[in-house]
Amino acid sequence: MLDNVIILVFAMISLALLLNIWCLFRGPSLPDRLLALDTMYINSIALISLYGLLMRSWLYFEAAVLLAMLGFVSTVAICKFLLRGDIIE
Repeated sequence: MLDNVIILVFAMISLALLLNIWCLFRGPSLPDRLLALDTMYINSIALISLYGLLMRSWLYFEAAVLLAMLGFVSTVAICKFLLRGDIIE
C-alpha cells in the first residue's frame, strides 16, 4: 500500500513541478520567477527523496542533499545579484 501512496504523491509533486515551470516562464516579475525557481528546487528534492523511498536506496537521499545545497547557494547568489548587481565584492 505504501508503494501506491508514493506513486500518487509522486504524481502530485510532478504536477506541482509542471505548474512551477509554467510560473517560471509566465511570471510577471523577476522576483516571482526567482521564487518559482526556488520552489522547483524544493519539488525536485521531494521527487528524488520519494524515488529513493520507492527504490529503497540511500544513494538518492545523498543526491537530494547535494541538490538542496546547490539550490541554497544559487538562490543566495541570484538574490545578491538582484539586490547589488554584483555577486562577488
